[in-house]
Amino acid sequence: MQTNPLLLILAAIVTGAVVPFQAGANAVLGRTLGHPLWGTVLSLCVSFACILPVMALAKVEAPVLSNLAQAPRWIWIGGIVGVVYITGALMLAPKLGAAGFIMAAIAGQMLASIIIDHWGLVGLPQKPVSLSRLAGLGLIILGLIVMQWQGLGAKPPAGT
Repeated sequence: MQTNPLLLILAAIVTGAVVPFQAGANAVLGRTLGHPLWGTVLSLCVSFACILPVMALAKVEAPVLSNLAQAPRWIWIGGIVGVVYITGALMLAPKLGAAGFIMAAIAGQMLASIIIDHWGLVGLPQKPVSLSRLAGLGLIILGLIVMQWQGLGAKPPAGT
């Protein structure tokens, strides 16, 4: 059965919509615990505690750990990236605001995504850079600049 691409996009939008809540909650968690890294640790522990019952309900079979020996070494970056993102979010969201942080994070994600797609990195199919993709990235970066205009020390354009 084919999945409707619009449903997939809607699911991705909903997934993305929860991220600003995570950034704000983790920022307060880090301040409450006295250091951002403790906020990261506790957040990841909560994630672990939440996924276990989901896996039990879904009757997920035990992993085949012997397959890890043949897997590419770069598969381990996922956990590292999670720590970088959570720590960055809880430290930067209070300074940039939810929208500013998310917009900057999306700009970084899109830049990295274009690079990943162009060379087919991390096991994803190759999709060459195109003018339309670069234009989309440019619009995202322009949106980031507009949203953070005052924070960048510039005066807002007339009429805003």
